[in-house]
Amino acid sequence: MISEALHMPAKLSVNLNAVAMLRNRRDLPWPSVTGLGRIALAAGAHGLTVHPRPDERHTRHSDLPEIRALIDDEFPKAEFNIEGYPTEDFLALVEKHQPEQVTLVPDDPAQATSDHGWDFAGQSAFLTPIVRRLKKGGFRVSLFSDADPLGVTAARDTGADRIELYTGPYGGYHSDSAKALRELESLAKTAEAAIAAGLQVNAGHDLVVSNIPPLARRIPALAEVSIGHGLTADALEYGMAATVGRFLKACGW
Repeated sequence: MISEALHMPAKLSVNLNAVAMLRNRRDLPWPSVTGLGRIALAAGAHGLTVHPRPDERHTRHSDLPEIRALIDDEFPKAEFNIEGYPTEDFLALVEKHQPEQVTLVPDDPAQATSDHGWDFAGQSAFLTPIVRRLKKGGFRVSLFSDADPLGVTAARDTGADRIELYTGPYGGYHSDSAKALRELESLAKTAEAAIAAGLQVNAGHDLVVSNIPPLARRIPALAEVSIGHGLTADALEYGMAATVGRFLKACGW
């Protein structure tokens, strides 16, 4: 069991991709990705996450300098997290816009969303020089991870700072508490192994107000949650500022 002593609650990074996807349905500037990011940060969110895919169907490359400027000019304590598959084009975007954290995901460009973690052992030769390059650039590096305690040593050996637990299966069992509990235990065991290996642990995918507290209790050392779809869905009902407050409360703030 992970020790619960003296751990801060997980920080909340608001993923803006769902906002961007809604905007992109029309050739219009609203809803404003940067504007809603500003509301989220003003309401207490600790950072903003984007996933600029090659086809720009969600966040556009042109959004990145605006979000970077928003954080630098108005919320200098907040963090910018850019996630994506590490093509040369993606790495160039990262190096241009200087996020505090880079989260590498094994997405095929045709995928609707991230749906699995890296094969750390099988892809170590691919990941290690990329992680080294990003670390040399001064970025914190997180690697998307399945609930697999055996893989975390290979993740650590790439030089990464963190893993991000893929919580999609956990969130997907929203109506089956027994299966959700089994997924939660797998996530917790992976987190325990990662922390023992010297890695910090983030989490993301299909997290909502109701399933964050059990996750946070079981993994009290959780460093950050990155949330987009569920948070944006709630924002349609409660507004962005109130929704950020609800998610912060769920995290333990």
